[in-house]
Amino acid sequence: MLVMRRRAGESFLVGDDIEIQVLQVNGTRVKLGISAPVSVVIVRREVQITQDENQIAARGVSPCAIDSLLQVLPVLAIPSPVSAGCQDFDESNNLSQ
Repeated sequence: MLVMRRRAGESFLVGDDIEIQVLQVNGTRVKLGISAPVSVVIVRREVQITQDENQIAARGVSPCAIDSLLQVLPVLAIPSPVSAGCQDFDESNNLSQ
């Protein structure tokens, strides 16, 4: 990890076409400005962690379970081709026997 000191108004480059500028420093908070091509995705780390956790959690849910939940919540229901061969999901959140 590269560590450098910058003051408000100073900047640094990442590669040839990404510039990070320190706009403001107040106590422990720093405001940065980032100039980068549109093709470069910039995401706060905590948002990326949440997205990763959501995707991992979603992998454990079967398409049949989602279809069954949509049957219980008809307002959200959209026709699903997965319905064939799925067991019904009863209101107590257990698969019917």
